[in-house]
Amino acid sequence: MRIFGLDIRRARGSIQSPAPALGSGGWFPLVVREPTTGAWQRNEEIRPDSVLGYAPVFACVTLIASDVGKVRLRLVEVDADGIWTETTSPAFSPVLRKPNAYQTTQKLIEQWITSKLIHGNTYALKQRDDRGVVRGLYVLDPTRVTPLVAPDGSVFYQLTRDDLAGLDAPTLDARGGTIAVPAREIIHDPAVALFHPLIGVSPIFACGLAALQGLRIQGTSAQFFANGSAPGGVLTAPGAIGKENAQRLKTYWETEFSGDNVGKIAVLGDGLKFEALSVNAVDAQLVEQLKWSAETVCSCFHVPPYMIGVGPPPPYANVEPLVQQYYAQCLQTLFTALEISLDEGLDLPAPYGTEFDIDDLIWMDTATRTAAAKDAIGSGALSPDEARKKYYGLGRVQGGDTPYLQQQYFSLAALSERTLTAPAPPTPAAPPPEADAAPADEDTTITAALAAIDRKAVEVGLYAS
Repeated sequence: MRIFGLDIRRARGSIQSPAPALGSGGWFPLVVREPTTGAWQRNEEIRPDSVLGYAPVFACVTLIASDVGKVRLRLVEVDADGIWTETTSPAFSPVLRKPNAYQTTQKLIEQWITSKLIHGNTYALKQRDDRGVVRGLYVLDPTRVTPLVAPDGSVFYQLTRDDLAGLDAPTLDARGGTIAVPAREIIHDPAVALFHPLIGVSPIFACGLAALQGLRIQGTSAQFFANGSAPGGVLTAPGAIGKENAQRLKTYWETEFSGDNVGKIAVLGDGLKFEALSVNAVDAQLVEQLKWSAETVCSCFHVPPYMIGVGPPPPYANVEPLVQQYYAQCLQTLFTALEISLDEGLDLPAPYGTEFDIDDLIWMDTATRTAAAKDAIGSGALSPDEARKKYYGLGRVQGGDTPYLQQQYFSLAALSERTLTAPAPPTPAAPPPEADAAPADEDTTITAALAAIDRKAVEVGLYAS
């Protein structure tokens, strides 16, 4: 059969069972795990869809996905000197500019990262044209994809219905509702594979229990304050009471003095006493418990806690080191994996590749940009045109296409050559000896000068000698 202009055929030989995983679906389970033994029967599973309701989990996922999505993806090529520069190609640029009919590149990347963070795996179906060039990418619902391994070790992916990706009912009905697609037609970007090379594991696997605890604390706190901050308790009587009377008193108390009726005055007779049992919010240290659970979630996602509002930021005047730390410990592996996945998935030949412009992560203030541009130009690292484009987004100027350095700068090779070939400095000449004759007096000097004038006058014929 053909999907997106591509012939898809079954591989020879039977396909084995799905790749081993922790739950149904052949990969990362919809239910992460039970927090306690028997919790499944009590509907206490740690599910990704419920854990996302915990604010720190939601904040970490959306922060990482939006930060990766806002960085510009570009097509680059390498020259003979090994320098990567941005370029365009009629075969590969269109799919990077518009990956499919309903998403922009930013939204595709956000969905890509979100699927990887929540489910541990991202599956993108390729759409090819008549030339076999990829012209469309569709991120699939990971709960509808199952990795399969054939006896010869080749990998397939079993897909179920996904109308947005073109896997509609008529296409799949002839195949029994599913279709096995070879690995060359799927871009699979797994998270850290703890158990199987084809099975990525989400950070929720590690922080799910902390998130569930945070949700329970919030639920208990909401119920506590909904009851007017009044804890539950026990009604006691001085003597024995029958079961019917106990039930009647319990029903009466819950009806008259709980929920919206909290705060009403209760009149107790016959020696009845009310004793609180639940600890209050101060004794339970809810704030500290919530902070611990939020910090645990941040540690699993490798996000600095202050970036999602947990605790104050470090006392640094410059934000750039903080962003570099966040990039190194959290984002860099996501960028690298996505670039490699696209390079291989789009079948980019040499010298082409994909690259994210990570400068988009840091928007420097005017003073910092000016200082950085000045240092780059003064050190000869960038030409004025390159610095104008990088730090200000400005165009070229006349004479700004080459780096500059001061004239008195010499290379080490030039200095070494000058030292080896320079001639020895000349020996200074001795000063002439001073005359021993005594200086003439003033009258003698004047007389000699007048005689010289007379002789000159005779020579020129002013008067006879």
